[in-house]
Amino acid sequence: MTGTTGTTVEIAAGTGWVTICPYDRLTPGRGVAALIEGEQVAVFRTRAGELYALGNRDPFSGAYVMSRGIVGRRGEVPIVTSPMYQQAFDLRTGECL
Repeated sequence: MTGTTGTTVEIAAGTGWVTICPYDRLTPGRGVAALIEGEQVAVFRTRAGELYALGNRDPFSGAYVMSRGIVGRRGEVPIVTSPMYQQAFDLRTGECL
């Protein structure tokens, strides 16, 4: 789960909310990787300004590359396309489409 407090991006973790970065540091349509309690997380800001977070590990290749994927939409569904094998993942649920 992601959220903003004023202009700060935060992720819910086991110990509470963890600050990632200022909101304006995230480029619209791109992702960044963050290390949260020893786990890599990919954080995305869509062109519409929405925030999403998924695990940074591509489940098909095992590589930690999801933050470098292409952010877009399939109809009304916000997606990220893995840079490894080009599978599309729903940013809301993490489900492979």
